[in-house]
Amino acid sequence: MLALRMPWPLPALAAWACAWLIFVALQRAVPPVAALLAACLLGTAASVLGDSWWRRGLIAAGFPLSLALLGAASLPTWAWLVPLSLLLLVYPLNAWRDAPLFPTPRHALQSLAVQAPLPLGARVLDAGCGLGDGLKALRHAYPAAQLEGLEWSWPLRLLCALRCPWARVQRADMWKADWSAYQMVYLFQRPESMARAAAKAQAELAPGAWLVSLEFAVPGWLPSAQLRAPGGRVVWLYRMPRQQQEG
Repeated sequence: MLALRMPWPLPALAAWACAWLIFVALQRAVPPVAALLAACLLGTAASVLGDSWWRRGLIAAGFPLSLALLGAASLPTWAWLVPLSLLLLVYPLNAWRDAPLFPTPRHALQSLAVQAPLPLGARVLDAGCGLGDGLKALRHAYPAAQLEGLEWSWPLRLLCALRCPWARVQRADMWKADWSAYQMVYLFQRPESMARAAAKAQAELAPGAWLVSLEFAVPGWLPSAQLRAPGGRVVWLYRMPRQQQEG
C-alpha cells in the first residue's frame, strides 16, 4: 500500500487532512455529530496503517484533538465519546493487555519451513492475527497449509479476512480458543505474554506440534531452533513436548 511506504509523518498528515475534508464537506448536509462520526471513522480506519502503536494512536487521535483545540464546531460534551468508542472497537481493552497491533515483517518467516517442516494440509494458527501480516508471512513459508487466524477486534478481523481471503479468520479470544487441533501456533506478542502462551501450548498442543514466536522467547524454555529474520529479529521455535528447562 502507498500509505505504508510513505515516510513518517506523511501518513498521519494525509489521514488528518482527509478527515478534515470529510468533516467540512459534511457539515452542510448533516448534523455536526454525524460529520464528526464520519471523520473519526476515517481516522480510526487509517490508524491501522501506522507501523507502531504510538503512531496509530496519533493518526486516530489527530483529527478530534485538532478539532477540540481549534473549537471549530459546536458539539455536545457527549460527542467526544465518539472517537474514544471507535478506538475501543478497533483496539479493545484486552488488546492493551496482549500485543499492540505489531505487523509481522513480510519476510520474517521465509526460512521457517526448513527448521519446522509440516505435512501437506497442516493446520497453522496465527493467534492474534491483527491485519493479517503474520498470515501472509506464514503463507509464504507454508503454501500448502490450512491457515487460520484469531482476532478479538471485529474491525481488524474483517480487514484481515478481506486481506487474506485464502485463510479462515475468526473473531475469538486467542486465550480461550482451543489450540489442540493445530500443528503450529504462531505468535507476535508482548514479552510478558509469553509465559501464558507457553503454558497454554504445553497444555493443549499435541506432541510434535510447534509454538513459534517472533522476537520474544519463552522464559525458561530451551528453543528447538532459532531463526534470524531479516532486520535482525529472532524467530523462536519450540516443539512439543518442550525441551528441558534452563538452569
